[in-house]
Order: sequence, then structure tokens, then C-alpha cells
Amino acid sequence: MVAAHSELAVEMDRWIRDDDIWIARTAILHQLGYRERTDAERLFAYALRRARDSEFFIRKALGWALRQYAGIEPESVRQFVSDNQDVLSGLTIREATKHL
Repeated sequence: MVAAHSELAVEMDRWIRDDDIWIARTAILHQLGYRERTDAERLFAYALRRARDSEFFIRKALGWALRQYAGIEPESVRQFVSDNQDVLSGLTIREATKHL
């Protein structure tokens, strides 16, 4: 839906703050198929917003979203992980850098 209606991206900005992990997880993962059209600024902002989350499914989703983007922009993801390794969970880092 967001890919077809870009104005809905602001709804994802609201969802990333939701207390319901499944709604927040949807916001994190909504760009998975975007490839070159990924909004890296939004992806990285979401990762930082939820980086300290203790929920497994959030940490895994962050790593998955970053790993997918690493297939397009490996250096950007490598730099983001390096710059934020003190706040990202081990799971997120492992998932994000799996193929780097």
C-alpha cells in the first residue's frame, strides 16, 4: 500500500512508535521489497527508534530490514551498524551483517 500511495509513509512513521510490537514490526518491514527505492533515512531512523527494544521480533525485523538494504547499499549499512553498534542488539547486528 505504501509503495502505491507514498502519502501513507507518514502512517508508518506513526506505527513505528506504537506499543503493539506487530504494528511497529510492520512499519520496520514495509520497505522490504523497495530495493533501490528504499528510503534509507526512514529505515535508519526506524532502526534507531527501536534499537533498544528488548522484543525479539523487533530486533529480528530490524536486522532483516537492514540486511535487505545491505544487498543494495552494503557500505551504507556497514557504516550505520558500525556507528550504532553500542545501541543495536547483537541479534540486529548479526542479521544486518549476515551477507556483508
